[in-house]
Amino acid sequence: MSVSIKISKTLKTLSPHSKMYNHASKGYKCPICLGVQGIENEDTLLKQTDLIYKDDLVSVFINSFWIDTAKGHVIVVPNEHHENIFDLPRDIGHRVFEVTKKVALAMKDAYKCDGVTIRQNNEPASDQHAFHYHQHIFPRYDGDSYNINMIKKSILSVPNERLEYAKKLIIALKTK
Repeated sequence: MSVSIKISKTLKTLSPHSKMYNHASKGYKCPICLGVQGIENEDTLLKQTDLIYKDDLVSVFINSFWIDTAKGHVIVVPNEHHENIFDLPRDIGHRVFEVTKKVALAMKDAYKCDGVTIRQNNEPASDQHAFHYHQHIFPRYDGDSYNINMIKKSILSVPNERLEYAKKLIIALKTK
């Protein structure tokens, strides 16, 4: 006789490492969770007009902070709160990757960029600034001066400026 066990989607992982690598303080107000839930307040910079894609597992937002050579870059996030790659369930990680590819292709069409850089940070030593797994997709252009140090000099963009990029990506995603 075969026994089937169904594990709740809210169970983070069976890995013994999941709590070992978490750094958010007790009572942490996750700015990404707020954005995914549609909440706009002083605890998050994400606006609902930044949302370009959402399904049952993953959302994609135009990022609030920009660097000069990669305006309109996005973050792909799981809808459930998972701090980093160490406690990200495999099925959600797989979906993040699928959506990342879809958005990267749409970005090439919408922004006419020559390539993309995909970046994901885990833990404070790697400059993870929001303790919710998120993967960045940066548009890249031949001869641009993008480098890792530029990220630390990023500037807060204006929601209306982000909206223009969001509209382009939403249109391009319809063909992917």
